[in-house]
Amino acid sequence: MFLPEPDKSIIARRAEIIGRMREIVPSPGGVIADERALATYECDGLTAIKQLPLIVVLPDSTEQVAEILKYCHENEVKIVPRGAGTSLSGGAIPLADAITLGMMKFNRILDIDYANRCIVAQPGVTNLALSQAVEAEGLYYAPDPSSQIACSIGGNVAENAGGVHCLKYGLTTNNVLGVKMVTVEGEIVTLGGKHMDSEGYDLLGLVIGSEGLLGVVTEVTVRIIPKPETARAVLVGFLSNEAAGKCVAEIIGAGIIPGGMEMMDKASIQAAEDFVHAGYPLDVESLLIVELDGPETEVDYQIDRVVKIAERNGAVSHRASSSEEERARFWAGRKAAFPAIGRISPDYLCMDGTIPRHQLPKVLHAMAGLSEQHGLRVANVFHAGDGNLHPLILYDANQPGELEAAEAFGSDILKLCVEVGGVLTGEHGVGVEKRDLMPVMFSESDLAQQERVKCAFDPKEILNPGKVFPQLKGCGELNRLDARQIEAKFPNMPRF
Repeated sequence: MFLPEPDKSIIARRAEIIGRMREIVPSPGGVIADERALATYECDGLTAIKQLPLIVVLPDSTEQVAEILKYCHENEVKIVPRGAGTSLSGGAIPLADAITLGMMKFNRILDIDYANRCIVAQPGVTNLALSQAVEAEGLYYAPDPSSQIACSIGGNVAENAGGVHCLKYGLTTNNVLGVKMVTVEGEIVTLGGKHMDSEGYDLLGLVIGSEGLLGVVTEVTVRIIPKPETARAVLVGFLSNEAAGKCVAEIIGAGIIPGGMEMMDKASIQAAEDFVHAGYPLDVESLLIVELDGPETEVDYQIDRVVKIAERNGAVSHRASSSEEERARFWAGRKAAFPAIGRISPDYLCMDGTIPRHQLPKVLHAMAGLSEQHGLRVANVFHAGDGNLHPLILYDANQPGELEAAEAFGSDILKLCVEVGGVLTGEHGVGVEKRDLMPVMFSESDLAQQERVKCAFDPKEILNPGKVFPQLKGCGELNRLDARQIEAKFPNMPRF
């Protein structure tokens, strides 16, 4: 994983850029240029790659963001948007010749519209804060990434984040109704709104998950929904990962759509239990957490069905939550799995690939073989219901060669996901981490078509460069490629 070579001419203009940014954002601390202070922004959640930014700018209004982008566009200064910095794919890793645009001063909820069941919030508002703002009315925001206490809704939009309840309630894209966005030229546009559907092209769908390559979001309108009448979680233990994987496929095949269905292997069970004391069984190799929600009678009936399916697939234990506190404790262990693994390993890479559910047993078995091949441990914790894997590869960056081995291991896992009919990412995005694997999944023509979308929004290629595309063709090169393709297809076409 490498970053583009910096443009020395931009670095030479650093003092000029700092001066202009201080004019646009005059508030104290609005521009960070001190090297020690910049170290705070040297990486995101993918800590294997670190790079000090040229400077960091912290605007606090949409108008300031528009002025910054307009200046950068006119002067061809690169810019890297950043939210809370929890990205695990390197989506917010800075560049030495780019401004890092920190959006965490945008931290206010602007409007709660109960009649239309939506919230308008700035992008720096944390995911969890959205639900807390409306919980007194029995409502909540459904997508709940494990990092929801820290991750921002703007970052969720950038990566199309999911969470443990996305199986039933959808990802960010299914729960965002509109955004206010600043284009690279400094134009302020609104996509969508409080209404259900917008006319014309689905530009909102294009922006969600675009990883900061198309514009900078300054407001987000999200859907809020009523909390279910009843929600209960069941812990189901198995003596093998393969048996748990088969159970997942059979539950969904039976037409049961749980509110959430997560899977943890022995290493992650032990780590989470030691950290949170969630009440997990420690004598099993694999654990499913299956949550059913809805009317109480329906929940009880569905729990009985899930338990019977689990027993047919070799479950050796099962336990349903008997109170809301116990249900929350079951989920607390799952949501703390990532930091819990951090207690037993100096470093780890958190991968993110998605596979067809019926391939879970095969992939988990193959992953065990890859662990032996690369000589590194792996802990599995993931959204089993929709096949979104999060293998945690344990390594020690202080041991020569282990980081490289971990990256090779992760690459093999993602290639395996594509091989069995899956995709490179589920919710963490491509960023830097998966960028060089894009040709494994997409043909050259596929990538060129995606790059044309990037060029339509950002013709000078200054927004978050070096991310997503392994070798971004220049917009001029793509235009010439189009011309050659047309000429080859229509050799006798008149020229004017």
